[in-house]
Amino acid sequence: MAKTGQSSLSERMEKASAHVLIPKLILQKNDEPAGLRWLIGSSFFPPLTVVSALKCIHTDSSSSSSPDYSRESEELRTLLPKGFHVVGALVVADSDEEKRGGEAVAAARRLRKLMCRGSERLDEQGVIGAVAESRGGGIRFYVSKSESCERFECVDVVYDDDPERFVWERGCLIWCELPLKLPSYYPVNKPSDTVRIAQHAIEAVVAKFKDPKAAYLVETLSKTSSEVPQPVIIRGGDLDFDMNLSDVKLLGESGHDSYAKFLPCSHFCLESKKDSREYSAENADMIKVNILLNSSEKSQKSTAPVAEYFPALEEVRMLVVDFKLEVLCYAAKDLPLMHAVSKLVIPGLIDQLNIEGKTILPNLLAQRPQLHPYHFNPPGVLHPITVIYELNYGETEMKQVEVRKSLHVRLGLPCDRPLLRIASALDFSGLRNDPIRKGTTLLKDVHIGIPSSGVSGGSVSLVQGSYEYYHYLQDGFNDSGWGCAYRSLQTIISWFRLQHYTSIDVPLHREIQQSLVEIGDKDPSFIGSREWIGAIELSFVLDKLLGVSCKVMNFRSGAEVPEKCRELALHFENQGTPIMIGGGVLAYTLLGVDYNDASGDCAFLILDPHYTGNDEHKKIVNGGWCGWKKAVDSKGKSFFLHDKFYNLLLPQRPNMV
Repeated sequence: MAKTGQSSLSERMEKASAHVLIPKLILQKNDEPAGLRWLIGSSFFPPLTVVSALKCIHTDSSSSSSPDYSRESEELRTLLPKGFHVVGALVVADSDEEKRGGEAVAAARRLRKLMCRGSERLDEQGVIGAVAESRGGGIRFYVSKSESCERFECVDVVYDDDPERFVWERGCLIWCELPLKLPSYYPVNKPSDTVRIAQHAIEAVVAKFKDPKAAYLVETLSKTSSEVPQPVIIRGGDLDFDMNLSDVKLLGESGHDSYAKFLPCSHFCLESKKDSREYSAENADMIKVNILLNSSEKSQKSTAPVAEYFPALEEVRMLVVDFKLEVLCYAAKDLPLMHAVSKLVIPGLIDQLNIEGKTILPNLLAQRPQLHPYHFNPPGVLHPITVIYELNYGETEMKQVEVRKSLHVRLGLPCDRPLLRIASALDFSGLRNDPIRKGTTLLKDVHIGIPSSGVSGGSVSLVQGSYEYYHYLQDGFNDSGWGCAYRSLQTIISWFRLQHYTSIDVPLHREIQQSLVEIGDKDPSFIGSREWIGAIELSFVLDKLLGVSCKVMNFRSGAEVPEKCRELALHFENQGTPIMIGGGVLAYTLLGVDYNDASGDCAFLILDPHYTGNDEHKKIVNGGWCGWKKAVDSKGKSFFLHDKFYNLLLPQRPNMV
């Protein structure tokens, strides 16, 4: 199918020095003594390119230093989108570097073979063995020169300055979801046959994926462009399941053909992005694949419909097994669509079906697991990951917590905050949306892009993560003059929602009052009133609704607040939550501090809930409703009044995943 001037992946990739997309400090920081990390790359990248490093978390029962290759293989097959695979391994050592590099290469080769299961021909001479010094020194990269692992070459390393652009300028995501109901009949007197019969049903589905009558409808999900390409259909009979991915011909500009099987993935991709900040998995070009089965194809022989009757020889029962398949693949934009389907989408569906079947089939006649794949783009990981969660018991069940903990360890994520909960999952079910902004029209992160504080030589410490701006008169509710602390509380709770610590809705004023009555802090007459609340009441509500504890800082005078700037900076660096400021009759939300430790000069990033206008970012910033406030401005006026007391509420980040 290749055209003149086209070249295979292997022909277009020239071997050079190791190209590492992980920042050097991160790659070194996460290493542990005697630890092993799998280096991840892609067939669509030049050889010796490392896009991520995943920790080996399962070891052999007979030797703690040897990986459990079977468990590692199965988990990585689930975790990595098709298009990414193991290209090497990293070990920690202070001596015999070349020997340890050879051990890393051998481990990576063994895992690669298990993961590919003979479906792909691997370049065994391009496997990387990286050796890091245990004391945080350098990392050396070795490449095997022979399949026997006896000869190695130490190669130079280049760390990429813009890794997101490298990944997403040349590639796109392909998404395919397929809910399945597999009916099967089993003899009542032989319940042990259920697994075998259900397994045959799974094998029949796998065969259907490769059936010439199958058809694959390909369309774009990136519908932000005015010109949306029309969907195309790829027939199952046009797919080549025997060709190796490394031999696939990439298509250049000349590859835009009217025939569907000659179209590249770029046919459904948008034009080049203008801002490097747009390069990420959330902003990637998205292609959707739908699976159709042409069961009404014209037969060569004209026949009348026939009904056949097969009586059961013994009593049977029907069993319907539900599968939820949802795969995410990474493909080069120059990859032909037909190969994207045959080499990425279909193998991904087959893998996921078999993995889910392995969990479901042993429990067919009991309480069957409810499995659902979710896709995440955790911070610090350049590519998405896929996790299959069991939904029977909910997210707070300890088994699910332990699953998330192990994923955090494998991905090098902090274990004190939820990053892989279902609420954090990418959503491809409709038009591409920001997963953080589901269903909300409120302004988010209004402090981004505001002018500097004016503190000379200061160190800025800011809120971590996203929040929504709540202020007077929002949603048509008149709380002007009394609701500023309520609005600050709503902003704080929105932070916990957007960081996925909670899934509750941001409470209304009446619901906040109801909570204070329920815990006995207020009388029933408080509900529906316009009474003020302060930092202490906010701490009660956060504890009741979210289980969040708080620290309270008390100041007899506003003159004392700047003295605690260092402590406030530590809060934003370690906890990262918004702070509520209550003083006199006013309440504010503190989003950050800028503090010069030597001079004592400081400024406070204030989000003011007393704003009463429309949600217009420019108007809010220009009006000073969100901005830096110097402790003492150029006219000698203090932001915190010396004749007023202040209470600062510092919500603590829950230690959870």
